[in-house]
Amino acid sequence: MLAVNYTNLRDNMKNYMDKVIDDYETMIVTRKNNRNIVMMSEESYNNLLENLHVMGNKANYDWLMESKAQLESGHVSIHNLKEVDPDE
Repeated sequence: MLAVNYTNLRDNMKNYMDKVIDDYETMIVTRKNNRNIVMMSEESYNNLLENLHVMGNKANYDWLMESKAQLESGHVSIHNLKEVDPDE
């Protein structure tokens, strides 16, 4: 995670925005009186919201943890998929 003060961010906005997007960095912009903000890419923000939604539902969380345990213990199966012509 990066931390930068407001003045430095303002003077180097493009570089910091590129770093946040290209390097998947999260940045804290420090301001007076500890009124800081967090800057992240839209992609990271959307991923965060999706994770909060999935993990915030106990049934979803339990299902994911059960699936993870099955995978880690080798209880998996492989299936060959059949190609389907969309025009049929």
